[in-house]
Amino acid sequence: MAVLNLVKEGQDEGLLRKISRPVTEITPRILTLLDDMIETMRRADGCGLAAVQVGVLRRVVVIETEPGTVHELINPEIISRKGVQEEGEGCLSIPGESGITRRPMTVTVRAQNRKGEFFELTGTGLLARAICHETDHLDGKLFTDVVIRSTEDDE
Repeated sequence: MAVLNLVKEGQDEGLLRKISRPVTEITPRILTLLDDMIETMRRADGCGLAAVQVGVLRRVVVIETEPGTVHELINPEIISRKGVQEEGEGCLSIPGESGITRRPMTVTVRAQNRKGEFFELTGTGLLARAICHETDHLDGKLFTDVVIRSTEDDE
């Protein structure tokens, strides 16, 4: 596994604002990408990472909100949203910035695993927020687009 370079906001001609392409075939390259993304996320002390954040415009996400439980989502699509939560959020691609966002309390996402099999994952709280945050990245959206107030307002 390798640690990949993180794309920061304003770098690479607005790469983070581009829409990622679907994965049409799960190749050894995609499997290596998943492994490298997990290593990169862990080294950066994050709980989620989208492929676009490492310079790859593919619909691939990894999330680890509980140590040792990694969710790999290929071509994720949120199919259900319930409730509301307002919590602090930050991003590895926007270091030093954070804000309060309004996200669903519970979401269900449909995606493929590394074998190409479709599955559904339901997350609540932090996992729901991470699913929303990372799938937003695939559509060129950043958490700063949905901040409702600064975290400084809560101090």
